[in-house]
Amino acid sequence: MIATLPTADALRAALAGLLDGLPPKQAGQAVDRLIAHYRGTIPTDAPVLRDRSDVAAYAAYRMPATFEAVRSALGALREAAPDWAPATHTDVGGGTGAASWAVAGEWEGHRTTVLDWAEPALALGRELAAASGAPALRTADWRRARIGEDLDLLAPADLVTISYVLNELTVPARTALIDAAARAGQAVVVVEAGTPGGYARIIEARDRLTAAGLTVAAPCPHSGACPIEPGTDWCHFSARVSRSSLHRQVKGGSLAYEDEKFSYVVATRFTPLPVAARVVRRPQIRKGQVLLDLCTRDEGLRRDTVTKRHGALYRAARDTDWGDPWPPPGSEA
Repeated sequence: MIATLPTADALRAALAGLLDGLPPKQAGQAVDRLIAHYRGTIPTDAPVLRDRSDVAAYAAYRMPATFEAVRSALGALREAAPDWAPATHTDVGGGTGAASWAVAGEWEGHRTTVLDWAEPALALGRELAAASGAPALRTADWRRARIGEDLDLLAPADLVTISYVLNELTVPARTALIDAAARAGQAVVVVEAGTPGGYARIIEARDRLTAAGLTVAAPCPHSGACPIEPGTDWCHFSARVSRSSLHRQVKGGSLAYEDEKFSYVVATRFTPLPVAARVVRRPQIRKGQVLLDLCTRDEGLRRDTVTKRHGALYRAARDTDWGDPWPPPGSEA
């Protein structure tokens, strides 16, 4: 039995069990095709995952990274709403369920519905969920649904997750989906690739969510306009992903880890606890000082230099990571 609260290790174990025996060459060919789509710029109105071999390759290639990226976004939601927990969760375009695994790793007792248009992905997701040992996954409702303009009405849910889906949709389908999520969810979490294009889709989603009356809970310390000038930079973060031997085999890598770059927005119907600032680049640790690039609530983008003379704050800065709130809870700037 795998641990009740799903972890990255539990997910890798479930994947290894289900993917055992998949020919590496077949998996590699499917991964190559999926990478070409994942990095492409042409949206599609058809399922990307065609059969079980596609789905198995996708699961090995993308699920661990998607899990870690969504878990990071959910961690920011928990920081912004420490006393809140969802009773219901809808995972839109959830495929094999990586985001649902991440949600089940953060909270217990909720009911999850996974919507996707690829039945092979839903079927493998059900198998992985059955191996998870987590009640929220084992009892999840896996439904086939066309994602986009036809999904104009989502059932109300405390939490709606949309991860790595917007790139697959046309602009009208993207806006229809975000609008539907804004109407349905008390909290909406959208995650995309940490690329200029992914960030642009996140900003588009952020604008529609705030226009619908939601408040940005993370990563931004405010709900106003993003201070990054369009075309000059993009806001993204990084999550460390441990690679299993299966993962390294399918992806053709040799390192025991990789860094998943992602952009995200969390917006809520309730009022979150705001952070004063968030670290938006990897901190630069130098002799006797730490340089922090921050997005702040009142001053836009700012760089702070924290030195040894700041005492406890300096020690906190040395432990601060990309994407963390600043100053850390319980410290004084």
